[in-house]
Amino acid sequence: MTIPLMLKIILSLALILVLNKIVRNLAISVAAGALLIAFWSGQTIVTAGVIASKRMLSFDNFALLLLIALVITLSNQMNQTGMMKQLVGGLKARVSQKEALAALPAVIGLLPMPGGALFSAPLLDDCDDRGELSPMQKTKINYWFRHVWEFTWPLYPGVILASDIAHVEVWQIFFLGLPLSLVSITVGYLFYLRPLKLTAERRESNSKSNGPSLVSLLAPIMIVVVIYFLIMVFLPAVGTLSKYLPMIIGLLSSILYLQIISPLTRKEWKKIALSHRTLQMVLIVLVVRVYGAFIEAPLPNGILLMEQLRLELTAAGVPLRLLVLLIPFISGMTTGVSVGFVGACFPIVFSLLGPSPTLASTLSTLALAYPFGFMGTMMSPVHVCLIVTNEHYGTNLGPSIGAVIPPAIFVMAGSLLISYIVPFIV
Repeated sequence: MTIPLMLKIILSLALILVLNKIVRNLAISVAAGALLIAFWSGQTIVTAGVIASKRMLSFDNFALLLLIALVITLSNQMNQTGMMKQLVGGLKARVSQKEALAALPAVIGLLPMPGGALFSAPLLDDCDDRGELSPMQKTKINYWFRHVWEFTWPLYPGVILASDIAHVEVWQIFFLGLPLSLVSITVGYLFYLRPLKLTAERRESNSKSNGPSLVSLLAPIMIVVVIYFLIMVFLPAVGTLSKYLPMIIGLLSSILYLQIISPLTRKEWKKIALSHRTLQMVLIVLVVRVYGAFIEAPLPNGILLMEQLRLELTAAGVPLRLLVLLIPFISGMTTGVSVGFVGACFPIVFSLLGPSPTLASTLSTLALAYPFGFMGTMMSPVHVCLIVTNEHYGTNLGPSIGAVIPPAIFVMAGSLLISYIVPFIV
């Protein structure tokens, strides 16, 4: 009996969830899921070894691991200098605690970098100075609000790649995705913030004029955003070496800036450099990348995994519109990253529209495919932001993914509505 490819994918993801609950080690759990999908894909031991080693030894992979290490370094540096507490205090002086809890990860969400939720997680700890929130509550808030801009923010690689494959302008994706970002913020508030019972729903007593301004406190973050933007606009060749390189340059610049205005001692830097947390996160991301390599690798028959999935679903009589939803969603769940599902399945999805689709047809399809794919990444056990958030707060993958489902349903419903409306206004 031949096992359908969709079932194989689901079972490999389920193995990660179940094994992680048993062994409490994400690296081992994801590695087991990667081995299972490699075996079921028909890869030999030699081929699997080649696929894994190519991914691990690639320049792009080294760049990503360096990026993750720099994110943690900047976060630790801001914490050591006291800037993180000042940022939280400055924000709480201007907005309520609930608003601050949402705003902190949302601001970090403007940084289009893998594992960015790891940067905002300590900020939420500082915001919850009375310890009123459970680790799971902070997990949900940090993970969800970190990603509210990913439908629309033009600096995200997934948005840029979607624009290229779908042959539409980035500004068109911006306006197409903006309503979904607003929906995402709204449902995030309703499901995660509104139920909170906080005794400290007040602004801090210190006035806005006391201490550094918010602009100066946000400078390390904005330096990364501005440098990334400038490189992508004026020096795009830098990004051809590695898509992570512009962000790495931005992070290094921010670390240097912070060291100049608020220098740390050699002893403090040694503590940051030898952080066990950094090594642990880098290892987890490395294993996740290997899992992604098996998803992206051609099957022994030469067909890509997502193309094989499309063939199976088409043969099963699945309607075209449902294919446009399912393929990105499953691709998102298996890759755990927007640029991954876009690159893996968008060429397949948009080929279903024929050789010369209208702009209305393209935008309508995009309004379905991108949000459904992204919600797939939000429910993925190999999503780096979810993994690092779980590691930081000591929470479990399964309940964290379960908590994403209710608001995700509303986002996907909004996507369906926009998809139906677009042909009438384009």
